[in-house]
Amino acid sequence: MDQLPAFPWDSLADAKATAAAHAGGIVDLSVGSPIDPTPRILQDALAAASDAPTYPTCWGTPALRDAIVDWFARVRGVPGLGHANVMPTVGSKETVAGLPLWLGLGAGDVVVHPSVAYPTYDIGARVAGATPVPADDPDDWPEGTRLVWVNSPSNPTGDVASVETLRRIVERARAIGAVVASDECYALLPWDADEVPSILDPRVAGGSREGLLVVHSMSKQSSIAGYRAAFLAGCATLVGRVLEVRKHIGLIPPAPVQHAMAVGLPDDAHVAEQRERYRARRAVLRRALEAAGFDVRGAAGLYLWATDGRGAREQVADLAAHGILVAPGDFYGDDRRVRVALTASDERIAEAATRLAGYRPLRRTT
Repeated sequence: MDQLPAFPWDSLADAKATAAAHAGGIVDLSVGSPIDPTPRILQDALAAASDAPTYPTCWGTPALRDAIVDWFARVRGVPGLGHANVMPTVGSKETVAGLPLWLGLGAGDVVVHPSVAYPTYDIGARVAGATPVPADDPDDWPEGTRLVWVNSPSNPTGDVASVETLRRIVERARAIGAVVASDECYALLPWDADEVPSILDPRVAGGSREGLLVVHSMSKQSSIAGYRAAFLAGCATLVGRVLEVRKHIGLIPPAPVQHAMAVGLPDDAHVAEQRERYRARRAVLRRALEAAGFDVRGAAGLYLWATDGRGAREQVADLAAHGILVAPGDFYGDDRRVRVALTASDERIAEAATRLAGYRPLRRTT
């Protein structure tokens, strides 16, 4: 525990109180937590499997494994997976946090992650006793690198890695014997990106999945963050190793959730519907932020990565004074930007745009 930093979200308490005191109430754009109703197809599937007296299987039901395999081939351009290459997980965050430990990493091992990144990559390395190192260029990976995290589309920046970039990462990792784990949880939210290739795409991986893993979640695409529905795919040896550890410690998705996943993955219609909701909200927020003087990035994913040129905490404070709560970029490694989530209702997004029209920074950095 002495290796872990304070939980970053606790530092937003004052800004949240300020935003909540606004006459029109808070517009909370600080956390990427879905708010739209869970699609009926998934609710019905969950209810249909609610009579579940028997322990579920850690590896997932055959029907669920079939659905994951088929989804990768149909949606992500990754053919040829089998049951040995996939497994469900209890959400994706526990995999991000637990993977270094499950792979047996410890003191003297290095876990590389993007320089601007979701903080749990760092935390997972620390929990295992390994050393987290932010590095974007494979040439900068230090000796002892055993695990490399990729995140495309990125949380928080929305950047998308090309086939060429991913191939270079894979080639370098294989040359030094490191595992590449690719967090692709936002892959079905491409806005300005021509494509969002997977680390398992044959153009990236070549003729082998050796040393490669993908983490994916249904939370955003299907509005089921509360189900904790995610999965792992890739190298059969690595998936098998992770499975054995998870079996011992009882990390098992509940049986009704497994059934809902198996029903939901083949249904692309509800995913497309949700994607269009986020597309519309993104357009409203982006226009409003840019009109208020913010530089905005975010080619894909669930966030806008914005700055008015000042420090992140100053921007958080000033936006909170207008009743809008956002996350400071220092959570992710950049203290000059803020992360603005698209996960609010159409009404709240419209309210945020109205408030941004009157946005005036209260303080200026000298």
